[in-house]
Amino acid sequence: MNNMKNNFYLTRRSVTAKNMDSKPINKEDLETILSAGIRVPDHGALSPWRIIVMQGETLKEIDKKIISSEYKKNNPNKKEEEINMESFRLQRASVVIAVISTPINHRTIPKWEMHLSAGAVCMNILSSAQSMGFAAQWLTEWYAYNAKMLTHLGGELGKDKVAGFIYIGYKKEEPRERKRPEISKIIKYL
Repeated sequence: MNNMKNNFYLTRRSVTAKNMDSKPINKEDLETILSAGIRVPDHGALSPWRIIVMQGETLKEIDKKIISSEYKKNNPNKKEEEINMESFRLQRASVVIAVISTPINHRTIPKWEMHLSAGAVCMNILSSAQSMGFAAQWLTEWYAYNAKMLTHLGGELGKDKVAGFIYIGYKKEEPRERKRPEISKIIKYL
């Protein structure tokens, strides 16, 4: 049963958004990724998250109307080069999937578990895309904490949070392995 050579998770590696090709992803593949994404632990079957799929012209519109304008507003002394970089953030990928953690008041299920479930959605979407051969990266970046972005995505200020943006595209090159923690330093058997 122990076949480590065929375990996807032992070789799983994110491709940075800046190293993605943004040609379109077909609808069937995207639907497979999303269907896998919602198969997560979810105490009480509450679905305490929402998924927003952004692609095509929408990526360009959000980059211009929210990311670029908010960056300029909050960073008035930044150089033009940095401002220009922010105006293409989402357009680095074919599709960007926002996962919004939307906890509800429940008499027995803690909100913390609901936030964890939203994180599991992010990881499932990421892993599903990568297992299909796509380049994918889970990011938050500064705009995950921006009120204008959250409300644009349909989130409620003071309640909801962006759990992550999953960028999906095509690999320009294979990613290099990065340093991983030593198992003996982070795992303890009792």
